[in-house]
Amino acid sequence: MAEPESTVINTSVKQKDPKEALVIAVTTRAIFNLEKEHEIFLTKGKDAYVKHQQTNENNPLEQGTAFAFIQAVQFVNEQLRKRNPDDKELFDVIVLSNNSPESGVRIINSAKQHGLEISKFCFVSDEDSTQYLKSHNVKLFLSADRKDVCNALQRGVSAALIFQQEIQAPPTQLRVVFDGDAVLFSDETDRVFREKGLEGAVEYEKSMEGVPMGEGPLKAFALHLGKMRKKFGQEDSPIRTYLVTARGGSEMGSRAIITLREWGLAIDEAFFMDGAPKGPILSKIQPHIFFDDALHNIRNAQVVGVPSALVPCDC
Repeated sequence: MAEPESTVINTSVKQKDPKEALVIAVTTRAIFNLEKEHEIFLTKGKDAYVKHQQTNENNPLEQGTAFAFIQAVQFVNEQLRKRNPDDKELFDVIVLSNNSPESGVRIINSAKQHGLEISKFCFVSDEDSTQYLKSHNVKLFLSADRKDVCNALQRGVSAALIFQQEIQAPPTQLRVVFDGDAVLFSDETDRVFREKGLEGAVEYEKSMEGVPMGEGPLKAFALHLGKMRKKFGQEDSPIRTYLVTARGGSEMGSRAIITLREWGLAIDEAFFMDGAPKGPILSKIQPHIFFDDALHNIRNAQVVGVPSALVPCDC
């Protein structure tokens, strides 16, 4: 039987109703740079790691890859409250950690010192911490651990793998970029491509042109984000969403658009790259996070300083 989680409520943050809010769970290694500390854990063991964290609990951790994304989410909340102080459909950020509460003090202190609006810190002793995601009504889970991400996806929670990287400081407006196939959409066309090549995939798309695609692992999160986006107009929105897909617009673009329309998901801008590298357009967009299922696209994005998250397709 799994031990229950130990949850520390951040009393300096107004608690949100998880049934109304868009709940995002991040692990400590996603939001902070804990590479040095993780190396201590791997090479010297848990006791040395705990001692290190306790000794340094008043020294704030450096920003991790998902840090700017969480800051931008916080900015959206501020804009929503300006429009309607009673709005309950806000972002709610929680930290899910395998630290013990004792070694987790540094995590809590770092969040407060950086001014992050994190409502809860959940310290989980069980090996599979993702079993608690549904109980917190989590709509997006970001982790630096591939196994955790796969477990979350298998539980039906939108999730992605974060890599520690150097990032360019994005603008204040929350900008989120989604890949299409195997991220927003199902991987049906990808499977045809692997079996029959590009020509076979194009023919398949033509035969299915009027049929919406199945849902991908991040559809649910995208729909919740889109609902929040609709609260604002084009000019004043603190949220902007993008589709950047390897599909070609002339031969394979229409089905993607039809699918988004069928779902009622409005995307601000769509780029059909026709197999071209995504790095240059991503560097222009400057997103807070870019979701893709292909590691080479993640690497290209990292080269230009774009915070990237892999959606594994082989869990």
